[in-house]
Amino acid sequence: MTAADFLPERRTLPSLREAVQGCRGCPLYERATQAVFGEGRPRVRAMMVGEQPGDEEDLAGHPFVGPAGRLLDQMMEAAALPRDQIYVTNAVKHFKWKPRGKRRMHEKPSASEVDACRPWLEAELAAVEPEVLILLGATAAQALLGRKFRVTRSRGQLFESPFAPRTLATVHPSSLLRMPDPDARRAAREEFIRELALVASALSAPGAAARR
Repeated sequence: MTAADFLPERRTLPSLREAVQGCRGCPLYERATQAVFGEGRPRVRAMMVGEQPGDEEDLAGHPFVGPAGRLLDQMMEAAALPRDQIYVTNAVKHFKWKPRGKRRMHEKPSASEVDACRPWLEAELAAVEPEVLILLGATAAQALLGRKFRVTRSRGQLFESPFAPRTLATVHPSSLLRMPDPDARRAAREEFIRELALVASALSAPGAAARR
């Protein structure tokens, strides 16, 4: 059984967002507070995909509202890429975690869990039809581009993919939070901002396709 068994017949973003709460396509729903679906204004031109909701996202029911999301907001602002121009979501819709004392710590979803959840992501892509797709981290990139895809080989380049005319693969902002060395962390954040600026330029370039 996968998420495909729980998708609604009419696959608009509102109907998908409602149906995802009943998804039992993998065991992750059993320990999550709720499914966390993507969010964004109608008719946006870009879509950003991360790995999975974290602890704060699981409780709030909104994507990218935890520490990594707040850092992402800061770097998007620095890159002149308004978040309200982006549809944000995750490859996996339920929070996978392990206990550490009283805290719930992030645990990487397995390949089978990512595969089971992929129908939701594909349905979002079909509904949004992004001109630019930003994949944050290996889990998101490999969920759509295959397990042989390596972010390190294609990072920082805009390329055509089956899901968008322009696709960018880069690191997940959570990795920037974990870097202990201040100089390395600063350099990594500057590189990430430059990559987001590529997206901003692509969306504002003369001749960029107008939304339908």
